Amino acid sequence: MGNLSGNQIAWVLIGVLVLIVSVALHEFGHAFMADRLGDDTPRRQGRVTLNPIAHIDPIGTLLLPLIGGLHGAAGGRGGGFGWGKPVQWQPSRIRRGVKMTTASILVALAGPAMNIVLAVLVSTTQVILAAKGVIHPDRVLAQVVSVPFDPDANAMLSQILTYTVITNFVLFFFNLIPAPPLDGGHVLQNLLPRRYLPQFEQYARFGPFVVLAIAMIPVLAQIFTVPAMFCAEHLYKALGSIFG
Repeated sequence: MGNLSGNQIAWVLIGVLVLIVSVALHEFGHAFMADRLGDDTPRRQGRVTLNPIAHIDPIGTLLLPLIGGLHGAAGGRGGGFGWGKPVQWQPSRIRRGVKMTTASILVALAGPAMNIVLAVLVSTTQVILAAKGVIHPDRVLAQVVSVPFDPDANAMLSQILTYTVITNFVLFFFNLIPAPPLDGGHVLQNLLPRRYLPQFEQYARFGPFVVLAIAMIPVLAQIFTVPAMFCAEHLYKALGSIFG
């Protein structure tokens, strides 16, 4: 830890800030969808807001990502992971005419969907600004967190924007892993026929361990990092062909 460069520490801090914004938008998606479906629980708890403070978990959004990021940077690997404050909602309060299973799936998917929205908005803005010469085009995506900050402020901004896009694609695919307590686990639970629910409940007991294994073991982490990088790269190529 004592051998960390200023560049590495800067990337860790930026990573935490990006995570805070991305997690806040993710949790807002859950709260907004539940509210739109008729449950006012998130609104009464102040969760239907884009204010990051309402969605921060002190350990999951701040402490763990900071420690994990510093440890990962010291070891030459990627940073840690984290989570936001879970949105509480009541399926029984959903308006009539909407099935509970349908509502549960929509609420679960709304969080990852917001990460895609943020990734698309940031990348589109970045490509347009780069095409107009306001900021410099970024480096190769795979190198964005390993290279030093460019002393040019515009190039530095482009690096940070690219990092934000990659982070949100990572969050999207990670949260869709079909293991409780991730959103993908909730989707799977509500898609399964009732006769399979007892087996799912047994599986759910080990869900957190499955999630930890996938997040911490590099080979398994490719389940979500590889498609995230693939989508980010092809999104930039598509936007470049449109606005470049």
